[in-house]
Amino acid sequence: MIMSAAPALRLAPIAAAPGSDVSSFFGTSAELWAVGLIFLRLASLVMLVPGLGDQAVPARYRLSFALAFAFVVTPIVRDTIPPLPPTLGAVTGQVLHEVIIGLMLGTLMRVLLFTLVTSGEIMSLQTGLSFAQTANPAQAQPSTSMGTFLAMMGLVMIYATNMHHLFIRAMVDSFHIFPAAKPVMIGDAVTLMARTIQQSFVLALQMAAPLIVFGLVFNISTGFIGRIMPNFPIFFAATPLSLLLGLALFALGLGATGMVFIDHYQDMLSVFIRQGNG
Repeated sequence: MIMSAAPALRLAPIAAAPGSDVSSFFGTSAELWAVGLIFLRLASLVMLVPGLGDQAVPARYRLSFALAFAFVVTPIVRDTIPPLPPTLGAVTGQVLHEVIIGLMLGTLMRVLLFTLVTSGEIMSLQTGLSFAQTANPAQAQPSTSMGTFLAMMGLVMIYATNMHHLFIRAMVDSFHIFPAAKPVMIGDAVTLMARTIQQSFVLALQMAAPLIVFGLVFNISTGFIGRIMPNFPIFFAATPLSLLLGLALFALGLGATGMVFIDHYQDMLSVFIRQGNG
């Protein structure tokens, strides 16, 4: 019996050389990693940016804009993106790093917009319209009619004055101001957030100051009239008068309110833009 031994074929495993990119139909692993990191930061930012990040805009539209914008921005900020980490833990840490920066910048851009809502709440208390609640498209909960009106006016002024161009520039410059390869500056971010909130409340009081003075003088006057003429129905006479005079004063100062808000909002956005970057 003749036994023939056929040589066994063994396939050696193919190992990728360390540091080499894996190519696919969509590009190399380094390119996909760069686009993915940029998309994570932009998506987190776009979900909160005024206007585009409102509840009325579907999430898929916001994410689609962030993905398209990531492809556009990648050639500009590619040198700021670190290489693909070798371990899963390092990849997870880098992903969380980009998401935190995006949420931080988006929150700061949105906080100052609530200045108008706060100012509208104060004005409503002075004119007797604090119980008139309407749906605010800029947020998930209703607010007073004057607060909703001022919020919508501020949003319109931002896009009418091309202030949204500063949003785009701040998104691109954020990769140079907050590089992906450096740790998140938590202390500076908390300080900036506290300062922005403080400026927001101060600005809200300044914009509502005319109506605050009006309410103080009007209520003191009606109090004196009520003491002098106890039988006079001062409440029924003062309520419509307070409403009419308050709305007239509100309409007279509406232009100055919008200009003050836009100037302060531009100053706040200049923090996220590199100086001397043409």
